Amino acid sequence: MREPTLRMATSADLDAIRCLIAMSVRGLQHEYSEGQREQALASVFTPDTQLIADGTYYILEAPDGALTACGGWSWRRTLYGGDHHHASRDDARLNAETDAAKIRAFFVHPQWGRRGLGTRLLQACERAAWDAGFRRCEMGATLSGVPLYERHGYRRVAEILVDLPGGERLPVVRMEKVLARAPAMR
Repeated sequence: MREPTLRMATSADLDAIRCLIAMSVRGLQHEYSEGQREQALASVFTPDTQLIADGTYYILEAPDGALTACGGWSWRRTLYGGDHHHASRDDARLNAETDAAKIRAFFVHPQWGRRGLGTRLLQACERAAWDAGFRRCEMGATLSGVPLYERHGYRRVAEILVDLPGGERLPVVRMEKVLARAPAMR
């Protein structure tokens, strides 16, 4: 099977990204209850169109055109959450000399899990952040994503409880990494 192709997401991909996010959350986010997953899909786990507009959101596309994974990075202050999660939004620009770039919104299709797609996306994001002058990255990682990020040198900084619209709370882990050099691409 041919490897998925990495490319920038466009607004034309939004419906496919929404579907991919829902499949990923329901199929891979087993650390959360069904209620947490469904409430997060209505608020936190929605596309962030600002990332697409900024040209910092990637998709991995299978040879048949299906999306297999998505994820991005940002030079804005928002740490997590999509367009519908207003409580966490801060679109102010970061200073690459003093701030950490934000790694954002990684989702993998369940049928493509454990095939290195998260690693490919992470490397692309770290490389782009490095090229933009950032020497640190941080994120609000889902519980299922923590092992991936730890394998790639991220360390846990804090536990965050995100309020969801139906009264549930979603545990997220704030993680960070110092980029010692330009990340290699595979």
